[in-house]
Amino acid sequence: MLPSSCSFSSCGLSAEGLVHATRRPGRPRVALALAVTSFMGAGPALAQAQATGALIPSFKDYPVAAVMASLLFLIVVAMMIYGVRHFMFTMNRLTGVQRHPYIDIAVARWPMITVFIAAHNEEKVIAGCIEALLNTDYPADRLKIIPVNDRSKDGTGEIIDSYVARFPSRISPFHRSTGKAGKSAALKDALHFAEGDIAIIFDADYVPGRGLLKQLVAPFFDPEIGAVMGRVVPVNSGANLLTRMLDLERSGGYQVDQQARMNLNLLPQYGGTVGGVRLSAVEAVGGWHDDTLAEDTDITFRLMLNGWKTVYTNRSECYEEVPEEWSVRIKQVTRWAKGHNQVMTRYWWKFATSAYLTPGQRFDGLLLLFVFVIPLVMLLGWCLALGLYFLNAGSLLSSLIPIFALMIYGTLGNFAAFFEIVVAVLIDGNRRRLRLLPFNMLGFLVSLFAISGAVWSLLLDRIFKREMVWDKTIRYRTKAAE
Repeated sequence: MLPSSCSFSSCGLSAEGLVHATRRPGRPRVALALAVTSFMGAGPALAQAQATGALIPSFKDYPVAAVMASLLFLIVVAMMIYGVRHFMFTMNRLTGVQRHPYIDIAVARWPMITVFIAAHNEEKVIAGCIEALLNTDYPADRLKIIPVNDRSKDGTGEIIDSYVARFPSRISPFHRSTGKAGKSAALKDALHFAEGDIAIIFDADYVPGRGLLKQLVAPFFDPEIGAVMGRVVPVNSGANLLTRMLDLERSGGYQVDQQARMNLNLLPQYGGTVGGVRLSAVEAVGGWHDDTLAEDTDITFRLMLNGWKTVYTNRSECYEEVPEEWSVRIKQVTRWAKGHNQVMTRYWWKFATSAYLTPGQRFDGLLLLFVFVIPLVMLLGWCLALGLYFLNAGSLLSSLIPIFALMIYGTLGNFAAFFEIVVAVLIDGNRRRLRLLPFNMLGFLVSLFAISGAVWSLLLDRIFKREMVWDKTIRYRTKAAE
């Protein structure tokens, strides 16, 4: 492999000598090192590659290499599409009209709502969430709080019962000791006890602000709205390098990606927490499903393909704990990937053919559906590139050097393009965080292999009829901090 700063002349090859060499029978063609060096310095290499005039081998002359190069070309095009998507969202967030259509609703006849707190072994954090909800400015007579204690084996149930004893008219616990495992199954059972048509859902580690419930409920005054999502902000971002990297990822994903989709009337995604659903809409599209690891993505796409709208409220912030250990982060990403790809296989065709969606919504929705397949596709592209390198088929790709550069620059895994993160951090007003941006490549590589492994695991689950397991995210808050 050539060093990143190496040109033909500095490595002992002249452009004329290279052309002459490619015309000699039996000599290898230009190595794929051209494409590899493009990651760091595509300009000089491209200029000299164009001077070679090398002919692209035909399928007849090099059938294996030609097939590999064709697949790699398609992968590069797909990555370019995602890169352009990230860039469009970023520019819209910078220069476009920002839509916050329901943010000014402060006084209204607030409807009856039920707030669910999903909890499984959450003794470290459940008290903080309950306390925050008891202190909300939402009318107490229009609010029912249901902590969903799903088979907890720690002190979660006792903590919930202690609050029930103090606030019996405001808290109605749902203790679940049997039934199907997982958050989606627990919520499906608990939803039967909801009062009103609006259900707001929080994970137990979230701490909602005093005015958050009104902000999340306000969009439901629009009868076309089926789901609402607020912004998630890490509360433990200063714990270590990993939490700081995840803070950057969350900023790019919510401050830019979600808000841009809201601005462009595309597909803001309901994320399963810090949000809510209209129960009549959920019932209309087939009810709550408990056979998926990503019930939030499942309900988002079923609502959208049936004509309901989802709303993202960027100023409705709520704080969560992010993983502080890589092993926990990998399990979390694996669960997301498996659940999301379940939804993709179920609904991609229905979504693509839904009569309720505009062409732009269909296209962006499909890109969102396939986002957890892209890491495996990208890994395949790297393998193809290495294969072509060892086959000495570099001239197949010499004209694609700029595209490779754009692919590497423009894609950083889950909704977190480099420029999306940069713009999100600048909007948030904390430029010092940008010094951590190079470290996000580490997070990208970890997610790349974790998601790729999740795709294979999901495939094996289907083949061997294995039951999927919900891996709970570990909490780090101490009781003293509650």
